[in-house]
Amino acid sequence: MGRALLVLANDAFKARAIDWIKRAPAGTRVTFQGPQRTRDQNAKCWAMLTDISMQVEHHGRRYAPPDWKAIFLSALGRETRFVPSLDGTAFIPIGQSSSDLSVAEMSDMIELMLSWGAERGVVWSDPNAERPEAPVEGEAA
Repeated sequence: MGRALLVLANDAFKARAIDWIKRAPAGTRVTFQGPQRTRDQNAKCWAMLTDISMQVEHHGRRYAPPDWKAIFLSALGRETRFVPSLDGTAFIPIGQSSSDLSVAEMSDMIELMLSWGAERGVVWSDPNAERPEAPVEGEAA
């Protein structure tokens, strides 16, 4: 068996998961995660990352929202690896995706940003305000 993902949305999917477990060969790895973060959480997160990027310097430098996302994911203990770019002139962070965060994990990230931002005087905008839409990771932009 390769990789598979089931969302336990109803009893039929739960039965399928049980069947897969019964038929799985020894050594098969199983991971359980909470429900995936919501679109509302994602929108709030990107609004907050934008607010931070417009108001805060980090070590004398301003960063774009995706850079701040990587910084906060790292602060939460998410795995980060760096690999050389194809031309060898830079290093690229790998493993910094928020698309697989659970509702609880995304709540933790938002709470971290709220706390960190409050210490630095960040003024939070309305997450429902009109702004360029940030892409949802895993979806086409």
